[in-house]
Amino acid sequence: MNIFVAKLNFKTTSEALKAHFESYGEVSSAKVIFDKVTQRSKGFGFVEMPDDSAAEQAIEALNESEFDGRTIVVKKANPKTEG
Repeated sequence: MNIFVAKLNFKTTSEALKAHFESYGEVSSAKVIFDKVTQRSKGFGFVEMPDDSAAEQAIEALNESEFDGRTIVVKKANPKTEG
């Protein structure tokens, strides 16, 4: 399952994001999104977890929780649309 994570601290790294989710199960990838021009974090990212039940547990536990000094929003990512 692909998980959307918003309201991240601008200093949060992809590695820290991955480690934060690994306590709930296997994480196949974690990526903080950066602006191509400024190279600054956009404050959101995506975490991919192969086990849907572990992903659901992570979403339930981590949504509206504190991470790196910020209250984050965690939910199932919507599929990317064309256009």
